[in-house]
Parts: sequence; C-alpha cells; structure tokens
Amino acid sequence: MRKIEALEAEDCLENGPLLSVIVAARNEEGEIKASILSQLEQTYKNVEWILVNDRSTDSTGYLMEELQQEDSRISVVHIEELPEGWLGKNNALYRGYLQASGKWLLFTDADVKFEKEAFAKALRYFERHKLDHLTAAPNLSAKKFWLKTFVAFFLFGFSYFKRPWAANNPKSRIGTGIGAFNLVSKASYKAFGTHEKVKLRPDDDLQLGMRMKQAGYRQRIVTALKLIEVEWYGSLKEAFVGLEKNTFAGLQYRVSMVLFAIFGVFVTNVLPFITLFSPDKILAFLSLGIILLSGIHYVLVIKKMTIFSPAMFFVLPVTALLFIYCIIRASLLTFKRGGIMWRGTIYKLSELREKE
Repeated sequence: MRKIEALEAEDCLENGPLLSVIVAARNEEGEIKASILSQLEQTYKNVEWILVNDRSTDSTGYLMEELQQEDSRISVVHIEELPEGWLGKNNALYRGYLQASGKWLLFTDADVKFEKEAFAKALRYFERHKLDHLTAAPNLSAKKFWLKTFVAFFLFGFSYFKRPWAANNPKSRIGTGIGAFNLVSKASYKAFGTHEKVKLRPDDDLQLGMRMKQAGYRQRIVTALKLIEVEWYGSLKEAFVGLEKNTFAGLQYRVSMVLFAIFGVFVTNVLPFITLFSPDKILAFLSLGIILLSGIHYVLVIKKMTIFSPAMFFVLPVTALLFIYCIIRASLLTFKRGGIMWRGTIYKLSELREKE
C-alpha cells in the first residue's frame, strides 16, 4: 500500500496541451451541475468538456445545455438510442471520445466533485511519470455508520482481490481503473482500442485500466482523498441496488467464483470471530492471530484509501455478512432477470458471457 502515492503532494502543471473531460450521465439532474461547476474552477485552464446525455428521462440534458450556454468550453452530445452490442455508459463515453480534441482524455462520472488543483496536479504527475493511464482513488464519502463500514469493507476486499498497488509496478500485468477518475493519453487510448474493447462490461472503469496494463501501457494509481470526492451511494440499500450490475461481472460470470467469494469472505472475516471463543485453546489462539493480522491489513487499507476511522474494524464480521448478502442478492437477481439492469436497460446474461 505504501507504493500508492497521494496526488496532493504533487506540483501543479500550470500550462500545457488541451485536456478533454468526458462525462457520461443518465438521469443525474441532482448532481450534474455541481460536479461540472467544480470542474470549471480548475486552475488548469486549457480544458474542454464533452457532456454526454445518455437517454435521460429527467432534466439532465436541459441542465447540460444550460451549462453549455454559460461556458463556451462545454459541448453537449445527446444520445437517443443505444446501439446493439453496447452498454449505455460505455457507449456514451466512446461517443464523447469521438468529439474530443485534447491530447489527454479524462473519463469521469457526473456526481464527482473536484478541488481546484485536481486537474493540474494529475496532469503534472501524468507527465512526470510519462504515463498512458492514471487512475485516482477519490474520497468515497458516506454519512451513515453502516454505509461507511460497508464502503470500508468493499475497499478492504477490493485491495485483497485486485491488488491495486501492482498497477504501479511496471513489471506487473495487474492493472486497475476507477470510474471517478480515469485519465488517459488519447493516442494510447486509441491504439489500445478505445471503449470498444470493454463495450459490454458493467465494470468498464476497472476493465479499461486492467486491460490497458495487460496490453503493456504505462499505468499508475494514486489517492486523491482531499482533491476528489464522490458520494458512492446515499444509503446501504442504494449500495445493494447499485452493486447488482457489476458483482457477478466482477466474479467473471461464474457460479464457482460466487461460491468461492462467499466461502472466502465468511472463513476469513466471520468465522475467526466465532472460533475465538472455542474451548480448544489452540483454535482460539489461531483465531486471535488471524483477527490481529486482519486488523493490521484493515488499518493499512482504510488509512490509505479513506478518511474513515479504522475503529470500524470492530464490526468487521457484521459488515462481512452484509457483503455476503450483497453477493448472494446480486447473483440471484442476475439469474432471475436473465441479465443485469443498468441505467434503465436490461442486458442479457447470455450476451454478456458470449462477448466476454
């Protein structure tokens, strides 16, 4: 985890080539304006924005047009129909790329807030390390206690499963990507194959980073907890619903991986808290050792990737059970529907598997 640097420590790039910021939004009327206004205040000024309205049924498209009237650097793309063989967001980001003129492309979400120096520091870091792809972990803000513990556990588990620090090792083929901030060189993105390479992946942000790294492109991950913020979900219920779309995809659309994930989470994060009270002293001692080692790992991840208190480790087994419930719920709903529901559209599981 120490290999992941904080973007806040980077100097700012004051002047440089054009940056194209691409924002795909569907029914984001409550968030889109605040997000874009935070971006318009950036200290790095050579920026254009391509706002892509992905078939919204609320006032998202109207708000985008208003923003365009206020700032000439903004252009708006309206998508009325989804092409066959694409997921909505992936298609929207690709359509935004087709309109982009910049040397760099920043793919971000419509609910992300940026501090004034975020772009300038990221571009300086990008140039200094001669990168093709840079992703930044934002502050995933949460107001309610159990939602905070769930976000923390998600990051804890994500770090175990995906090992994001390996993205900073040029010799590793392990890569990563985060939807709030995926910055790429336009030339590298085009040479890689654009979002057409991940057009049916609900976890497009992660897959874009992973596959670019596997293809040999230079990549790094940083944290930006004081520069970039997003409220991941507003409640625990919203988190369960939101993770319906990519839980099964993240487990490679395989029932065996679902069972392995459930078993693994239970054995490592729940069972030791039960066997700790075993009358067998050896078993109790081993359980205590596992809990202490898990606690050390938990603290390392949480202090690096969040602003939450590491004391949430004390409810780890409860949060782990909530996470197991989330996996089971998402998997069962995917099978029941015959696919995933995302942005108002159902995508068939058979098609997602076939294109994988």
